[in-house]
Amino acid sequence: MDDMHRRVVIVIFDGFQMFDLAGPADVFATASLLSPKSGYRIEVTAVRAGSVPAHNGLVTVAQTPLADVAGPIDTLLIVGGLGVRDQLDNRPLVEGIARLAPAARRVASVCSGAFLLAEAGLLAGRRATTHWLVADELADRHPDVEVDADPIYIEDGNVWTSAGVSSGVDLALALIAEDHGHALARDVARGLVVYLHRPGGQSQFSTPMRADTPRRQPLRQLQAFIDANPAEDLSVPALARRAGMSERHFSRVFTEETGLSPGRYVERSRAEAARRLLEATGHPLDTVARQSGLGAPETLYRVFRRHWRIAPGDYRRRFHGKEN
Repeated sequence: MDDMHRRVVIVIFDGFQMFDLAGPADVFATASLLSPKSGYRIEVTAVRAGSVPAHNGLVTVAQTPLADVAGPIDTLLIVGGLGVRDQLDNRPLVEGIARLAPAARRVASVCSGAFLLAEAGLLAGRRATTHWLVADELADRHPDVEVDADPIYIEDGNVWTSAGVSSGVDLALALIAEDHGHALARDVARGLVVYLHRPGGQSQFSTPMRADTPRRQPLRQLQAFIDANPAEDLSVPALARRAGMSERHFSRVFTEETGLSPGRYVERSRAEAARRLLEATGHPLDTVARQSGLGAPETLYRVFRRHWRIAPGDYRRRFHGKEN
């Protein structure tokens, strides 16, 4: 292989996410433009050569059928997309990926492309990430994979996985930094007007993880009260009185029926209340802390970082609705 022009083979399928292909491809192409002597040669393949429709309706041409692709390969990159579930039983696709992996210096996936890597047996015993919406599904389907839903990308040996959609750009920048150093990766990021290292993880973009809905009506009503009144006294004694139970009995049944202890549920609910306030208001952080029931800005910072992996001020700068 000519190390001056690293070969990147990108595998697509019907219903793939266009950004999973276009994002990394543009990153690699920009690196080649800025540093022609140490660039990348991109090939797009699918089970069948020719037109391959993306989920958004746009059509990409796969230059080579997957069965005809041979090594050596520098980077084998598998895209994801809403159509990935329909491809998990596509044996030519999965077996083609498994066949090419040993011929590649490294293997990577974008978003739900991790499911195809897992089906090909390439994530067994490894730590991996994928889009936060489907991380639990990947973990359930492949218990031999250690799934971490928060990182933007994970490197485990020569296998890289990345999070949802736009994280393919982050992944490609990290691969360029590994290949040619941070200076070139930084110049590519500047040219594309993106972060070289995106602050925070996927948690800042995810919807809150909900607890189970209790079977008992009084506990369902209590759960709704907690979510609607984060600044109230939500201690175990106060909640037990409201539920008409002893503290010990209340703690036991609440944990059994929601999957969370009362304290954990209250903290999670208050963290979500703080997130809504940061998005929808311009209140100072001490007001956000008070109205969300977290009390002090120091507690707000600590709890927000624990749940969303980003500081409250940084979150507001990214997600505050300016029209409010």
